[in-house]
Amino acid sequence: MSITVDFHALHTLPPSNINRDDTGAPKSGLFGGVVRQRVSSQAWKRAIRKDFETYLDRSQLGVRSKRTPQLIAERMTALAPELDRVEAVARVDALFKAAKIKVHDEKPQDGAETAGKVTGYLLFLSEQQISRAAEFLIENSDGKVSKRDADAILDTSHSVDIAMFGRMVAEAPDYNVDAAVQVAHALGVHESEPEFDFFTAVDDVVEGAEEAGAGMLGTVQMMSSTLYRFASIDFESLAKNLGSREAAVEAATAFAKSFVRSLPTGKLNTFANWTMPELVYVTVRDDRAVSLVNAFETPVDAAPGNSRREAAAEALATEASQVEAMYGLAPAASWILAQDNLASPFAEQATRVNFDGLLEQLSQQLTEMTRD
Repeated sequence: MSITVDFHALHTLPPSNINRDDTGAPKSGLFGGVVRQRVSSQAWKRAIRKDFETYLDRSQLGVRSKRTPQLIAERMTALAPELDRVEAVARVDALFKAAKIKVHDEKPQDGAETAGKVTGYLLFLSEQQISRAAEFLIENSDGKVSKRDADAILDTSHSVDIAMFGRMVAEAPDYNVDAAVQVAHALGVHESEPEFDFFTAVDDVVEGAEEAGAGMLGTVQMMSSTLYRFASIDFESLAKNLGSREAAVEAATAFAKSFVRSLPTGKLNTFANWTMPELVYVTVRDDRAVSLVNAFETPVDAAPGNSRREAAAEALATEASQVEAMYGLAPAASWILAQDNLASPFAEQATRVNFDGLLEQLSQQLTEMTRD
């Protein structure tokens, strides 16, 4: 049986710029013939990973860096202080050669006499893989590492974030991990275009003196939107990547928690746009993922006496109902976490829960389904 967990959210942002393009403008996208605010999936996935760090044990997570060879060498010298750093670096180099992952010298920094080793791209390793590499290389004093050794170190015990979001190693595809979680770009449910904020700053030293005018001036772009967010977990893939269904249940519940709580931090100090989603609709299915983004192909407008958020909730519930009726894609379980005025359209489609109830019932549902 195929199990998927779909997450849908309406998340309203005040004027903000949480994810900008190369010109500094908020990212946007064309959908339904109009321009809308967009937040890239990469930005929100990183926000979810950062939220994991606030409550998951570090051993369950990974590190994505060009400097993973240095991290292993540092772990080795921390565990075995008597080990010479140059020897540690040489053993790490042997490990990566066995894995056919190229490393090269990084320019020495901060007065260091020797350079560290770096990969040519960001390499995602779990904390357990880093620790296991360090322990193996400390014990392996002859410096010889086989491909089988490298596989056992680098391609088992994947962290939660690697299992969810995948890992690509272009020059050594044996170490690729297929992502078990798909995250869509968040998209405004209505038309929106960037606005400009003109700002000035006063020089504190010359303020009040004969010199007049601003010490600095500039502009910053911003947008305000109600966003539709969507993500889906392929539960069977997640269980395969983590090695057990029990671990996958825990990981899926953690993802639900961080999907709701996370927020990209672009220009956060400037706009303080600390909002939470006003509606989260979660379904567990035994077939395939179903995005409801087409609910907003026609831009949402507020009806007389209602807010745009209420209109968006109505549109989302209608789309869910029609897709279910057309294709018979009824979920095995569904829940709605929403403010009072937004929950009513889902009264016949989902069980209303609070945040803790959502996490608890999702965990119970996945546990029951994996027993069958």
